[in-house]
Amino acid sequence: MHIKKTILVFLFALFWISSTISNAIADDRPNILFVFSDDHATHAIGAYDGWLKSVDPTPQIDELASQGIVFKNSFCTNSICGPSRAVIQTGKHSHKNGFMNNGNSFDWNQQTFPKLLQNAGYTTAIYGKSHLKGKPQGYDDWKVLPGQGQYYNPDMITPEGKPRMEGHCTDIVTDLAVEWLKEGREEGKPFMLMVQHKAPHRNWMPALRHLDLYADIEMPEPKTLFDKWHDNASPARFQELEIDRHMHLNYDLHVNLLPNFKSKPFSGSLDKSAWRNMQRMSPAQLKAWRAAFEPRDRAFEEAKLTGDALVRWKYQRYAKNYLRCVKGVDESVGALMDTIDDFGLTDNTVVIYSSDQGFYIGDHGWYDKRWMYDESLKMPLIVKWPGVTEPGSHSEDLVQNLDYAQTFLELAGAEIPSDMQGASLVPLLKGQHPDDWRQSIYYHYYEYPSVHMVPRHYGVRNHQFKLIRFYQFDEWEFYDLVNDPDELTNEYENPEYAGRIAEMKTELERLRDLYEDDSDVSVQSKEWQTNIRQRTP
Repeated sequence: MHIKKTILVFLFALFWISSTISNAIADDRPNILFVFSDDHATHAIGAYDGWLKSVDPTPQIDELASQGIVFKNSFCTNSICGPSRAVIQTGKHSHKNGFMNNGNSFDWNQQTFPKLLQNAGYTTAIYGKSHLKGKPQGYDDWKVLPGQGQYYNPDMITPEGKPRMEGHCTDIVTDLAVEWLKEGREEGKPFMLMVQHKAPHRNWMPALRHLDLYADIEMPEPKTLFDKWHDNASPARFQELEIDRHMHLNYDLHVNLLPNFKSKPFSGSLDKSAWRNMQRMSPAQLKAWRAAFEPRDRAFEEAKLTGDALVRWKYQRYAKNYLRCVKGVDESVGALMDTIDDFGLTDNTVVIYSSDQGFYIGDHGWYDKRWMYDESLKMPLIVKWPGVTEPGSHSEDLVQNLDYAQTFLELAGAEIPSDMQGASLVPLLKGQHPDDWRQSIYYHYYEYPSVHMVPRHYGVRNHQFKLIRFYQFDEWEFYDLVNDPDELTNEYENPEYAGRIAEMKTELERLRDLYEDDSDVSVQSKEWQTNIRQRTP
């Protein structure tokens, strides 16, 4: 009996020591701060050396980049808001997670990385734009915008209800995150905090303190501002996202404050427009807004611009408001970095900055996203991992939002489910270059016919070439990205590239099999094709 009691005491002590060691190890696992904006193009980030770098749009994000790694070849799998977020939640392509376009509803009952992090002992929270419908699962605390949300005085969906929050959305989301870091997280446990900004999504309504930012300068123009896609044989000639023909003076550019101003009537819904959001502004907010914009609107009305001069004016108004919204996000990054520093969390917190996809800021004369062309396909990814990732480094490896879930799980020391389809970025963050790292990425966009009329397409991209199939119209495009980085010349019919095109088609089918994409990619009838394209103005 004495021997049995001794053995039991020994086993209990061994278990206690093992648990203590395990808890100590768990306590040392890194925190994860994931800052995620909406529609933030890489060329509007100084660290990416794009053509907007000269106006210094992102000093705080650039500082983060100097402390970590910039992924130069970071891509989305489906360039639209909700689907990009669903891919990040699940580590699975759109056809696997069930959220293929913004009209879908996300199944929160499925496996997501926040749930797995909770099971691994992490405290989790999300604030800001979810855009996946339904109440988030896998978070100890959450407050999210309904749908796209509003820039000014937005409603927020919370576990307790749907309160109206006073202020600018970017500031509100930042304050919620800062407050949680100070008082909401559970002490002694690692955390994963997602800070999800609406900005700089359309309709580009900056905070009041930024309304005069860039007012006295001219934004540099993209060299393709007057590109005429409709002169080519590309499906792009049928889109509806040109600054010239489709960017509306009232809906998009806020030229609606002068009582005697007569803009072209807008035939679409105004539910998400700046005009609608202005109905929610306080008198003081509206007064400050009008003080900034009315003189500019009056000068515009008096100028009576047409043709290229009008396009240039619209571009300037758009680009400045877009970057003013970016400024708020940049300040948010600074505030969050200061907060984790104040609480002594910096050395054990991985900080990630990303956005759901790229965006056109006048490139090719466009705004919006959706295409597999690089301005839309590329998404920023900057990661700081103190003591692990080399400060000021960059990676040329091909990565996707498909990889984020697995990365978070490996950082947490959690098991990665075998049905996730990406690859953890941890080896790349450690400066390693795995021999088996992917050499091509797969893309599939589904939302058509719909707003902006970007046709459904899938494709493959590697370091040098890109192949796209607009399958409903059975049209192909092929680009040599080294010799034609702006993707101005479709080389699909060029016999000099026949061998390369054949290789890329084989790779495209390999990826479709690898990711088990059995989506309907049927060619539609000629009658259907004609009828659809006749709708484009």
